[in-house]
Amino acid sequence: MTDDRAPALCVLAPDPLLAVEIEEGRAGGGPEIHVHLGGQGLWLARMAYSLGARVVVCGPFGGEVGDITAHLARSAELELRTTGTAGAGALVQDRRSGEPEEIATMHAQPLDRHGLDDLYGTTLVTALESDVCVLTGSRSDIGVPGDFYGRLVADLRASDRPIVADLSGEPARAVVEAGCTVLKISHDEMVEGGFAKSAELDDLRGAARAMVGEGPAAVVVSRADEPTLVVSGDGDFLVIAPPMTTVDHRGAGDSMTAGIAVGVGRGVPLPQAVALGAAAGALNVARHGLGTGRREQIEAFAERVTVEGLS
Repeated sequence: MTDDRAPALCVLAPDPLLAVEIEEGRAGGGPEIHVHLGGQGLWLARMAYSLGARVVVCGPFGGEVGDITAHLARSAELELRTTGTAGAGALVQDRRSGEPEEIATMHAQPLDRHGLDDLYGTTLVTALESDVCVLTGSRSDIGVPGDFYGRLVADLRASDRPIVADLSGEPARAVVEAGCTVLKISHDEMVEGGFAKSAELDDLRGAARAMVGEGPAAVVVSRADEPTLVVSGDGDFLVIAPPMTTVDHRGAGDSMTAGIAVGVGRGVPLPQAVALGAAAGALNVARHGLGTGRREQIEAFAERVTVEGLS
């Protein structure tokens, strides 16, 4: 699955995060300390860049932690449009035992009214200059209401700008009602958000079908190790990626959304876009770097992803 087009993506990252991880060092050495970009928006942005997109990230990168996070993002070839003065968050984990032990967490500062207005205006203008706008959420409560996302989708739709959203809860409900292009959501989030009665395929499909009836062109439901469910106005289908041995499951869903957004930006059919996303997500779990991968490997692996229609 190759395509030479390099779409421009605007990624809303309301909760950028600096991740510090302590890992077991090599034999005979002490522990290794790694510093990474963290948070849904930045993981997604890194994968989109790996797939050949030009990526502009909009988000609050205030404070000394925000300065470091912004520096790492720019070093990863991401363009930034920073907003407000709210400080970014940070997370320190000890992973030497094999299981992450959270040592300290500093949540991002909540956005005030002026910060929200700045983030909204910056994202809107940047998205209007891009091929696709990608909306992500936050791991902490920073005061971004569901209405923020709904208004953004409505304003971008008025200018025929495609929107791919990876959200849950009230933000997901808001973009559904406003009519985003694609909503990517996990099976757990479908149930926890009250969209579906259970995580059974029939319940998820029925709930996604109801959501598409409200406005989105498509709903993509990731289902952990099970095939991804896609429901759209053109039909329903399952996307099946070859199984992979998991090194680190974190960032798989964000990598999938990145692949979908890049596919939408390239103008490929939805099944092909989701197959690219499934390949990006599958290969990401086989790596230690979150939201990372090589474009040629992902596109080659996407050829092994199968799409099966549902009757």
